[in-house]
Amino acid sequence: PCPTQGEHCKLEGCCKTFFQIKKKKLTWWLGRGNGGFRRERDFGQRGRLTHPGSSYFNLNPFEVLQIDPEVTDEETKKRFRQLPILVHPDKNQDDADRAQKAFEAVDKAYKLLLHQEQKKRALDVIRAGKEYVEHTEDDPELFKQAVYKQTVKLFAELEIKRKEREAKEMHERKRQREEEIEAQEKAKREREWQKNFEESRDGRVDSWRNFQANTKEKKEKKNRTFLKPPKVKM
Repeated sequence: PCPTQGEHCKLEGCCKTFFQIKKKKLTWWLGRGNGGFRRERDFGQRGRLTHPGSSYFNLNPFEVLQIDPEVTDEETKKRFRQLPILVHPDKNQDDADRAQKAFEAVDKAYKLLLHQEQKKRALDVIRAGKEYVEHTEDDPELFKQAVYKQTVKLFAELEIKRKEREAKEMHERKRQREEEIEAQEKAKREREWQKNFEESRDGRVDSWRNFQANTKEKKEKKNRTFLKPPKVKM
């Protein structure tokens, strides 16, 4: 079954499509020679960072910047200075929308690696991918490809879980807020009822007093009417 509106199924589909496209593009680029590769390099970077499913593949900051996870911070900075030149929207106005998305992906990846705690989490995911694969692949090239695929899946699964957790927390906050509003409205209704009751009670007391006074007055008047003195016999 596919949880969270088919996110895992969509991930599997993106993985298969992307790896097929990546293999075809690699063969095509190598066949064009160095000159052709240079002419297509900028377009290739934009395509690499904005292809269908890139929202999953761009979760790996090292893959976005195309650097080895073991490189130094200085080498990371150097690579970051190179990539924006290739994908910056101002330098790719004929493909500005994709260039903007690619530039944002590069910028996000670099900022993530500047944050040591986030960088450590990314490295942990990559190590987990290697540990998972090393027991099944002996061929170096197949091992590298398998690690890449497994790492993509691990990053994507963590992102899906993060979104699920955020959605759950948002739902819980919404539920609590609705309960707070309901409690406030209930308290308001009770205060209004109590206020109306107090006001109506004063009115009921006054009405009862008036009723008693009128009843007493009528009774006294009636007594005066019927209690006549006896006639004196002559």
